[in-house]
Amino acid sequence: MANKRDYYEVLGINKTASEEEIKKAYRKLAKKYHPDANPDNKKEAEAKFKEVNEAYEILSDPQKRKMYDQFGFDGSQGFGGQGPFGSQGPFGQGGYYSYTSSGFDGFSDFGDLGDIFSTIFGGGARTSGSRRNNGPRKGADLNVNIEITFEEAFLGIEKEINIIRNETCSICHGTGAKPGTTVTKCSVCNGTGQVKQVQNTILGQVQTTRTCTNCRGTGEVIKEPCDACRGKGTVRKQPKIKVKIPAGIDDNQTVVLRGEGDPGEKGGPKGDLYITVRVKKHSVFSRKGVNVFCEIPITITQATLGSELQIPMVDGSTEKYKIPEATQTGTKFTIRNKGFKSLNSSVVGDFIFTVIVRTPKKLTAEQRDLLEKLAKTMNEQPPVKKKGFWDKL
Repeated sequence: MANKRDYYEVLGINKTASEEEIKKAYRKLAKKYHPDANPDNKKEAEAKFKEVNEAYEILSDPQKRKMYDQFGFDGSQGFGGQGPFGSQGPFGQGGYYSYTSSGFDGFSDFGDLGDIFSTIFGGGARTSGSRRNNGPRKGADLNVNIEITFEEAFLGIEKEINIIRNETCSICHGTGAKPGTTVTKCSVCNGTGQVKQVQNTILGQVQTTRTCTNCRGTGEVIKEPCDACRGKGTVRKQPKIKVKIPAGIDDNQTVVLRGEGDPGEKGGPKGDLYITVRVKKHSVFSRKGVNVFCEIPITITQATLGSELQIPMVDGSTEKYKIPEATQTGTKFTIRNKGFKSLNSSVVGDFIFTVIVRTPKKLTAEQRDLLEKLAKTMNEQPPVKKKGFWDKL
């Protein structure tokens, strides 16, 4: 445990961070350290990615976060070693939890006793008596993938996509009750969604809280469910959504549409829609960061004498570029500010092309005669004074 970093430090957040701030920090770091996004430093990225996921697993769970805040790393892991009872807990080694491989998962296997200890110590295991949030809840987030071309990623585009999501029932307007009827408050839990019980234990009387079985924790009872949604308040639909893909987006990056996910509960906000963009590979162009790369074939005469080339751009236009005489195959040239736009700044990348000298495969008699005369001339007047490759051999 000595080498572990504080989970809040790992995610770069304060100890008072909200659930939304924790989720936002996690998504940012998970994307940054994902092994697929770090092919040149995969081993270190995997370690960072694992550390971020471990921190998020604890801090995103209210029960585990509470135990971690109170007891540190041992608390977040269920006191598998030295816990508040020492190495020998009330049920032998392990404090609150034993090993799940043996079929025992904390106090939940002991029924009511699990609720008792959960109440005493502020919760150490998830049990049937765990307190539920009966207030407004945000709707579920949705994830979809779309594929675009290299050119669309360069220029940006607006796409219309089909998604499947829950939408508020238009018949009952989300109440789940048949039109003309009402949703009533649960008489068993008095609308709280929870039932309190007092139990006699070896430690005296202990009050526990359980989810109300009559309303299943909702605090409401629907006597006549809506025929359209069957009492759920939502129906599955396949709406068409328009999404603007910004110019400069790269493969596997995500666009977020706020409020386009599933509807919330109890008046809570809608979830979000996360759209992961996959960019098709191009037959001519490639990309690294904001720079565009390609190869331009040229003839022997163009390379020898120099030439003004028409270079094709990603957007379909062409740029004139004059290469000097005696250009060697593999030489790179740069056209400034003709690459991708950066999503996070005003920077625009460059267009970098490599010339490849192509040797003609077929010659006419006249062309062959001219080349033979040139060869004789070149032999009589060597183009360089330094020793060449064959001279060195």
